[in-house]
Amino acid sequence: MMSQAQKAAAFADLHRRSELFLLPNAWDVGSAKLLSSLGFSAIATTSAGLAFSYGRKDGQMSREETLANAGSIVSASELPVSADLENGFGDSPEACQSTIRDAVGVGLAGGSIEDATGRPDQPIYEIGLATERVRAAAETARAAGFVLTARAENFLHGIPDLDDTIRRLQAFQEAGAEVLYAPGLSRLDQIKSVLGSVDRPVNILATLAGQEFSIPDLAGLGIRRVSVGGSFARAAFGALKRAALELRDEGRFGFAKDAMPYSELAAIFGK
Repeated sequence: MMSQAQKAAAFADLHRRSELFLLPNAWDVGSAKLLSSLGFSAIATTSAGLAFSYGRKDGQMSREETLANAGSIVSASELPVSADLENGFGDSPEACQSTIRDAVGVGLAGGSIEDATGRPDQPIYEIGLATERVRAAAETARAAGFVLTARAENFLHGIPDLDDTIRRLQAFQEAGAEVLYAPGLSRLDQIKSVLGSVDRPVNILATLAGQEFSIPDLAGLGIRRVSVGGSFARAAFGALKRAALELRDEGRFGFAKDAMPYSELAAIFGK
């Protein structure tokens, strides 16, 4: 197994290449092992997928639970792992630093800090505080070679203000973030505007409703990284719901035809 420093260096190198790479999101050890077996270069965690697996809403997992989950995924895979660290589990820059420090401690190669507060009355941090939080996280990340992604969350919280989102990404870039991320962008013209305004690798969240682009479209623009957030976890829950309703309402077992064979899962999980 590679060390944390080696995985962080390998993860950083993926962002320096000219070609786009895919960063699928796992939510537990089983999904991490499955994704690791499929030839991806790295994997990420998902706060939503983790919360769903506990029967909770996104944003209801503690810092300790999140880092324990991330550490278990790191131990289950030889690939670099980047974690969804939500807002750093605290409002202060110091909270972000502490979260990054402990993320390095569990072996993570990278992780993201977002500017969402978790409070419906004020969903996004004021840009000055948001930037100081990224700056503090970046200082701690840099010392460990940890790849810090800074997220501008406007579009996920009902604030479709592209100009403000770009201002935030530019501020996060100046504060030391190595990767920039504005989840919720759904149009290529929005993505072009972001790319033309920053000089760091940009992550795009795929599989949102209303998106008008494909992976080849994003690669053509120069996007370096594409992740799927909680979509794989939601797809798994969707398959479970369809299977359960078929059993309950139709008395049929057609879902078994699409299930992964027991032997295939046993081979993956037995490694």
